[in-house]
Amino acid sequence: MRRRSGFTLIELMVVLLILGLLAALVAPRVLNRLGQSKQKIAKTQIEMLSAALDQFKLDVGRYPTTEEGLKALIENPGVDGWNGPYLRKKKIPKDPWGRPYIYKCPGEHGEYDLYSLGADGKEGGTGENADITSWE
Repeated sequence: MRRRSGFTLIELMVVLLILGLLAALVAPRVLNRLGQSKQKIAKTQIEMLSAALDQFKLDVGRYPTTEEGLKALIENPGVDGWNGPYLRKKKIPKDPWGRPYIYKCPGEHGEYDLYSLGADGKEGGTGENADITSWE
């Protein structure tokens, strides 16, 4: 008699069940880390944009107005003393969720407000949906 080698259907189902359980336990932790990473990227980008805004103020004597916006960091809005562009890539980055950063000058929390609305795109929120701001 010849013996057949291979896996039985039950053995395959047990392996798939174990893999499914592992994926169910690991996936939420990995996705949570992804959300935290995006928040850290947003904080870093806000700090970079804030440094560029400070350089603009040193050269021009004021921060860009809300109307001039962050675009004033890469193109002269027609003011004396502008010595830009103030960003290396000569491009204004979007937040990690693909939306533009919100800039207001004068701001409610300081000379200017610069922030991202987080993953949900709405004001407020907690966790990954929390706003990332320049004043906190």
